[in-house]
Amino acid sequence: MSETATATPESTPSRGLRKERVGQVVSTKMAKTAIVETTTRVPHAKFGKIVKQVKRFYAHDEEGKAQVGDTVRIAETRPLSKLKRWRLVEVLKH
Repeated sequence: MSETATATPESTPSRGLRKERVGQVVSTKMAKTAIVETTTRVPHAKFGKIVKQVKRFYAHDEEGKAQVGDTVRIAETRPLSKLKRWRLVEVLKH
């Protein structure tokens, strides 16, 4: 006898954990897109001194909630365009 494939919580493939970042919105000039800048402190590979590493992420903002200067949380997602691979989760601070 063959079992029918039923969707139980144990058998459904779970999505992997998505990366999340917190950063400042630096631009909202594009439609439904915000550019978010994150700053990470990492040790220099050779000398060990702590240096700031600034990265910019293009995040999908469907409702246009984010304004320049806001602190926001973004999460990794599937590719939405050439540069957009992140989506806006929430605005933490106006």
